[in-house]
Amino acid sequence: MDAKGKKNIKDFGRILSVRDDILEIEFPSEHLFPHELLVLEENPKTIFEVHNALRENIFSCIALTGTENISRGAIVKRTKKTLEVPAGEALLGRVIDVFGNPIDEMGPIQATETLSIYKSPPPYQDIILGKELFETGIKVIDFFVPLRKGGKLGIFGGAGLGKTILLSELMHNIAFYHKGISIFAGIGERIREGHELYEILKENKVLPSVALIYGHMNERAAIRFKAGFSAVTVAEYFRDFYNQDTLFFVDNIYRFLQAGNELSTLLSVIPSEDGYQPTLDSEIGALQERIASTKSAAITSIQAVYVPADDISDAGVQAIISYFDSALVLSRDVYQEGRYPAVDILSSSSSLIDPSVLGLVHYEAFIEAKKILERYKYLQRIVSIIGEAELSVRDKTIYRRAKKLLNFMSQSLFTVSDQTGVSGKYVAREKTIEGVMTILKGKLDHLPEETFLNIGGLEDLKK
Repeated sequence: MDAKGKKNIKDFGRILSVRDDILEIEFPSEHLFPHELLVLEENPKTIFEVHNALRENIFSCIALTGTENISRGAIVKRTKKTLEVPAGEALLGRVIDVFGNPIDEMGPIQATETLSIYKSPPPYQDIILGKELFETGIKVIDFFVPLRKGGKLGIFGGAGLGKTILLSELMHNIAFYHKGISIFAGIGERIREGHELYEILKENKVLPSVALIYGHMNERAAIRFKAGFSAVTVAEYFRDFYNQDTLFFVDNIYRFLQAGNELSTLLSVIPSEDGYQPTLDSEIGALQERIASTKSAAITSIQAVYVPADDISDAGVQAIISYFDSALVLSRDVYQEGRYPAVDILSSSSSLIDPSVLGLVHYEAFIEAKKILERYKYLQRIVSIIGEAELSVRDKTIYRRAKKLLNFMSQSLFTVSDQTGVSGKYVAREKTIEGVMTILKGKLDHLPEETFLNIGGLEDLKK
């Protein structure tokens, strides 16, 4: 409408074609901007987003809601806005969708401000890369795959290896032991898993410090794709306006690039040789580069990465891995051996393995531990053929200490204590280093390997 309340013809267009979730819309006398939202005139709850210009006055748009009531010739209206989400403390303890609508049946969100989900990454000169380590209380992470404050940890693994459980445990530990705020982006996961996570957080009294943004598996590809941008917008608000250090969790970032691939197919874009969309790297970069720490505060990110067919060399996985400071790789073999978290220590890595970051004691213990685990991997093949009795005395010692070390890296978790019947353990980094050094020095050679399973620090051995 113009100032006199009359209908402005420039704000209206018509649908030329509908193909699945992709529409061609004509706006004869107006140029639309990228990501602008359009609504159906007769039903404003039917929403489209401008993708690009096809030719003069013809635009390709993506349906964000159902297309059942759409037909050729239908009239659409400009909103001159992009997708926005509410922000601030009102979101803590709540679950919202990509549009910012509450989906937890707890009433409307009492937020005073909404923000566009599209934003540029912070300027390079404002980004800060600190060296302060972030203690998680999970032994295998703190010792072998350390995470820095403001850094990124990727949890890589196939289906059913415990990625979501680890994320839940980290949220629990941070809320209880660090009193931090967490933002959770549920991208393309099952509704059941999202509900279970909500109940776990609620039961463990962690929910009041967490905001959850869901784009479930049954949603349209465009919704799943934009869930990550909605969530990172909320995290940026806490960083930039509250100067609040924030934890940003994603489950699952692979589903983000998968949704982008589906959109690319719908838009008839020719895929690259590996089957993924040609815009794969730029799409991942658009999200990951916004997850950054600035002079205002830090965003520390922990992201689950689904590994299709347990193939870490998959092109999509490799496109993501370069954005992480630390990569925690889960193994089906370790899972079947009954050690949880099921981490493949030798396949995992961290860019923080440096004495100036870890400290000399941790660094030397790490090098020695990796050395005996590599030797253990070699000896395992020999033992499987001729048995442990045929090893030399020195190799027997290394083999047994390595098994104790691997068992020591298992741990009872708070978020599954109701299922296991064993209370969770939070282990300080210093206690973990002390335990590893004690094992490596042979002071516990007299104890059987089984006693090290699922304990916290070495003080639990006395119990």
